[in-house]
Order: sequence, then C-alpha cells, then structure tokens
Amino acid sequence: MIAGFAALAIVIHILEAGLPFPVPGIKPGLANVVTLVVIARHGWATAAWVVALRVLVSALLLGTFLTPTFLLSAGGAVASLAGLALLHLINRGCRRRIFSVYGMGMISACLHISGQFVLAYHLFVPHPGLLNLLPILAAASLLFGLSTGWLAQAILRRMPAPPERDSRVLAGAPQKP
Repeated sequence: MIAGFAALAIVIHILEAGLPFPVPGIKPGLANVVTLVVIARHGWATAAWVVALRVLVSALLLGTFLTPTFLLSAGGAVASLAGLALLHLINRGCRRRIFSVYGMGMISACLHISGQFVLAYHLFVPHPGLLNLLPILAAASLLFGLSTGWLAQAILRRMPAPPERDSRVLAGAPQKP
C-alpha cells in the first residue's frame, strides 16, 4: 500500500517538475494531495513513509540527489511532516476534528515553503533581499495549499469508507463465528 501511494506521488512530482512556472521555487505541490489522502485514511506514520520515498526516489530519478534542490525539497518535507504530525495528534485527541483536510493542506504548504526558505536563507543566499520573496511565496503556498486540500477532500469523498476496525481483532481476542 505504501509503495503504491509513494509511486503515485513520485509520478505526480516528476510530472510537476517538468512544468514551467513563472516564479522560480513556486510549484503547486500536487504530490501533497497524495500525502493528505494518506494521512486522512491511514495515519501520519504511513504518510511519512510515502513522503520520504517520494523525496528520495524523485531526487534519484530527476538526478537531483544531494543537490541544493534535494536539500530544499527534503527540508520542506520535514517541516511539513512535523506540522502534519502535530495537526494529526490534535485531531485524534479531540472528539470533533479541528483541522479539516483544507486546513491541513494550507498549513502543510506554508510549513513546506517556510522550511525551504529557512534553508535557502541559511545555506545558499544569506542576503536580506531574499526576504522580499517571502510574501509572494507565502501567498502562493496558501493558495496552492487550499487547492491541494480541496483536491484531497474531493478524492476522499469518492473513496469507499475504510473498513471498521474491530478492537478484538487488533487485540488478538478470539472471534465469535
């Protein structure tokens, strides 16, 4: 299951890498749709595996492994996953879900670009002029995060409901026929 979701995210990421965008560093992050669907259905740990495989395998296939592009991608993914872990824990701890898939998409995108920006500033371009890009990047991340959240929600609505888990099965208790 993880390999299938990771493969889908990798294909989306590679296709997106080939699309031209007017502003460098701004991409829709459509592979995050897969991450949002996975975290909603299968939890954070499964989503973390999917993201890690996507970042690593995509970098290997695109020839960017251990380049600045890879470091920025990995840094954004780590920041995004850390935020998604917190949101997932908050949602699990409440009777009613606080963060929707839309909210998770927007926060994830903002954290992703924030992680990339911090790395870019400290590792590659430590110049105050880089801060001029931050409002544009933040606005784009909100817009694209809302879009990926919307797509993920649309997919989740069309997916069949997950099977109910019987706590006795998980605990290894004998089942009644």
